[in-house]
Amino acid sequence: MPPATTFGEKLERMRLINLVTGVMLVIFLYQHFSTRGLVLDLNIVNWTFLALGILLSDSPIHYVRLMYDGSRNVAGILLQFPFYAGLMGMMVGTGLAGVFAGWFVALSTVDTLPFFTFFSAGILNMFIPSGGGQWAVQGPIMLEAAKTIGVSPAVIVNAVAYGDQWTNMIQPFWAIPLLAVAGLKMRDMMGYCFITLAYTFIVFSVLLLVAA
Repeated sequence: MPPATTFGEKLERMRLINLVTGVMLVIFLYQHFSTRGLVLDLNIVNWTFLALGILLSDSPIHYVRLMYDGSRNVAGILLQFPFYAGLMGMMVGTGLAGVFAGWFVALSTVDTLPFFTFFSAGILNMFIPSGGGQWAVQGPIMLEAAKTIGVSPAVIVNAVAYGDQWTNMIQPFWAIPLLAVAGLKMRDMMGYCFITLAYTFIVFSVLLLVAA
């Protein structure tokens, strides 16, 4: 392996990151088993194997390569989705997602609510990549605001969907299996995704500010 030359390459080879992450997962598992006993579900099984894999590998990039060697076509999903599930749990469990959506509601008028719904949905999608999970958190808040202000619920539903689609361009999990089959890497398509991100922001914004 060539020597690390950039800050990112140095980070991905740090054993300390694995140790800190793995220990945090072990603490969570200890709390789970000490309070609930030997209760196993799919999440706990996934977290257990994830903790073991991280602790037994030498660095983040070493673990990534082991994952790709063992399950090349789905490694990206197996590796990233547990962490996104954790992010989603924190956003939902702490109520932060609802507070965040409420900020945009407070700024909105009958003309701007669709746009702010779209924009906030795009940001929340970075932390809650599940469309259904995001709607469960944001949808009721936005629909209640639409009812109060006097905006069509159909417009708000579409605005949330547009926001979810919009930032999927910079976290394109939908492309992971295709990239594996094609033998490409995420960086090979990210430039095109950013162009699409910028273009669709203009299209969706105009649509929701003018046409809606």
